[in-house]
Amino acid sequence: MKTTGETLLRRMTRCLYGMLVLVLLASGTAYSQPEKPTVLVKIGAIKIEPIAENLEHPWGMAFLPDGRLLVTERAGRLRILDKNNKLSQPVKGTPQVLYKEQGGLLDVALDPDFRQNRLVYLSYAELGSDSLASTALGRGRLEGNEIRDFKVLFRQEPKVDGAKHFGGRILFSPEGHLVLTLAERFKGEPAQDLSNHLGAIVRLNRDGTIPKDNPFVGQQNARDEIWSYGHRNIESAAFDPATRLLWVAEMGPMGGDELNQPKAGKNYGWPLVSWGKHYDGKDIPDPTTRPDLADAVIKWTPTISPSGMIFYSGSMFSDWKGHALIGGLTSTGLVRVRMNGEKAEEVERIPLAVRTRDVKQAPDGSIYVLTDYEKGKVLRLHLMK
Repeated sequence: MKTTGETLLRRMTRCLYGMLVLVLLASGTAYSQPEKPTVLVKIGAIKIEPIAENLEHPWGMAFLPDGRLLVTERAGRLRILDKNNKLSQPVKGTPQVLYKEQGGLLDVALDPDFRQNRLVYLSYAELGSDSLASTALGRGRLEGNEIRDFKVLFRQEPKVDGAKHFGGRILFSPEGHLVLTLAERFKGEPAQDLSNHLGAIVRLNRDGTIPKDNPFVGQQNARDEIWSYGHRNIESAAFDPATRLLWVAEMGPMGGDELNQPKAGKNYGWPLVSWGKHYDGKDIPDPTTRPDLADAVIKWTPTISPSGMIFYSGSMFSDWKGHALIGGLTSTGLVRVRMNGEKAEEVERIPLAVRTRDVKQAPDGSIYVLTDYEKGKVLRLHLMK
């Protein structure tokens, strides 16, 4: 239990960086002037340093073994940020994408054996016939400033109209399986239908084939790729290295963002139940009304609009070690969550005063975040010396 002094210090700290955020917003100078802002938090002084600018809605990033950074732009470009913080010209060989509303080039991830095979995975909104679209996943070899032999491994089916809710986070399980988070394409009801991929998490082998132990393999009227279903829109996902469990943070409707720990074959309820409401204000039954459906471990109202997630393992921010850091679009910063097995609790908010699209740990233990704007940035968070 915290002492009264510790509680008072926490309140004073939150007040301090809340006031600082307001000052930065009011001045209109946050991250746009040569003088870099400093945010004080309870673990010490964090310096927020813009290291790349003028990226068109950056969405995902991945560190190369040599310390360079791959960054996607939703407009369809993949860039390489070198160790001198210089952005490359667009990488050649990337797939054609639907760049509209929430669609575009999404996540990027390296194969676990990248040093040997140079394989890079990309998720993106893919346009089909009759202006219909869905999320797709492919991979190719990174050679110099080019992706060669790009091949589509997975296409979400069916393609539907509209340009919202693509999901798209790519990650690899401790066993080496490829996991892709999807969304229900703003359609709602299909998330309960196992004969399509809408509102699902899919689990694949790295070459796009289907693991034989997936929960619905061989089941009639169900897609073999599906791991779990009944999701709304998942743009945050990470494996906890301590437990090897998958965690996802997904966007609710009006209220009711969720942190879930997806298990094989489980139904997570959307749109039958939710902790939020419909956008027209109509109620949605609470998850407690359906004990047969999996409920959230944490729920957020007001929403944080989660996007991007890591488990921090570095030494620079020692208090964060082993905790999840979740990017927030509407919460404009990072949400720190402590896990204990299959339980979790929010510990802290790190305010950045920007729509935070993705978060990654750098090799030196600093934190990189992407800002979601027409002229987005890569920001580096590190302790002041």
